[in-house]
This record gives sequence, structure tokens and C-alpha cells, in this order.
Amino acid sequence: MKIQERTGAGNNRSAVSAPAGVGERLPTAPRERKPALAALAVLLILVGALGATVLVLRAGDRIEVVKVVKEIPAGESAEAGVNIEPVMVAEDSGIKYVKWSARATLEKYKAKSTIPAGSVAVGQMFAAKEGLPSGKATVGLSLKEGQYPANIRQGDTVAVYRVAGNGSSNSSDDKGSSGGSAAGRTPIVPDAVVSTKIEKSDSTISTGNLSITLLVDREDAAEVTNAATLGEAAVVIVPTTAN
Repeated sequence: MKIQERTGAGNNRSAVSAPAGVGERLPTAPRERKPALAALAVLLILVGALGATVLVLRAGDRIEVVKVVKEIPAGESAEAGVNIEPVMVAEDSGIKYVKWSARATLEKYKAKSTIPAGSVAVGQMFAAKEGLPSGKATVGLSLKEGQYPANIRQGDTVAVYRVAGNGSSNSSDDKGSSGGSAAGRTPIVPDAVVSTKIEKSDSTISTGNLSITLLVDREDAAEVTNAATLGEAAVVIVPTTAN
């Protein structure tokens, strides 16, 4: 009887099974490796690093050059502290910048044409001071009030007219009209350039006289000089003819 009870008890214990899955992980699919994506990521990192390096190097390739801070009229020179100052720009072998270190040499040259303020100077803007352009001559004029416009300045293009002997004018507006004496007449010179203007000093303010130098064609120099000597020359600012 006791033997049967023990046997029965043993059967009961074997019939109770342990809970399934306790302490075990579910099986997972093996990870798929993508070497192409990894290589692409590395390549992008290298390209980004290279680009940053290039930008840093380019930022260091800067040079100090001449910048025009005040308009330089045709025939005038650049002068440090007056109309030019240094500025840093990116170096470019295709542009003939005038380096700031060469500013003393630049002062030996003259502007070929009017150079506006804000321009970065390049070699093509200037020519040697010695001599005049081929076929040109300079003529000095001493003008009385009414024979010149009040706003005349260096670099202006002007027409030269012969007026009445007293040099007076019926009009003295800012555009420099020489009044009825010059109206309707053919100018002696239609497009002279004011290369030098001497500002009126205290001694000339009362008389209103003004001295200027004009760059004219050589064949017109004699007639302009004759009119200026007789006090019969008047100048009018005219628009610059586009090339």
C-alpha cells in the first residue's frame, strides 16, 4: 500500500510541467551588414573635412591692395591719405590689383579716366605721368565769373565757346550756360577735359576769377589759347560721350 502511494505521488510531480519561456529570449533574425552605406558615410565625412580645409586655406590667401576712397579725376594721381586707402581682398592672379606696398610707385602715374570712389585700383586704370596722350595738348584758362559753371570740377567734360570780349554772360546758372553770347554757336572745342582746377582763394573770391587747365586736341589748342588770352573763352559742362 505504501509503495503505491509513493509511486502515485511521483507521477503527480512529473505531470506538473514548468512554465514555458521563463528566463529565455525569443529568437531574433541575424543583423544584415551594409558595407556600402558604411563606406558612403566615411566618404562624406572625408569630403566635408576636405571642404572645410580648403575654405580655411582660401581665407588665408588675402592681399592688401589699393582702394579709391575719393574720386580721382582723369589726369590726377593717387595719393595715400588723400584719395586711397588699403583694403584686404582675396588674391586672384587674373586681376592686376595694385598692392598697397606699391602705393609710392602708383603716385608716379596718372588716372587715364575718372576713377569713382569705392573702386579697387587695378593697373589698367593708370598711365605714366610723363608726356601727354598722342595728339593732345593742355591749355590754361583764367575765367571770370559768368564764364564757367559754379559746379565745375576736375574730370568734367566741357565745351569751350568764344563769347563777347568782356566775357560777361546773361546767365550764371549751375549748368554753366554762357548765356546769349554763346547760345547757338559752334563751340571751339566740343569735348575738352578739365585736368586741373585751381580753387578760388580768398584773394580771388571778390573777383570770382577761376583758373583751370584743359586737355584738348592739339589742332584746337591755338584757337582756345587765343580766346583765353582775349578773355573771350567760356566753358559749359556737357554730358560725357559713351564709348
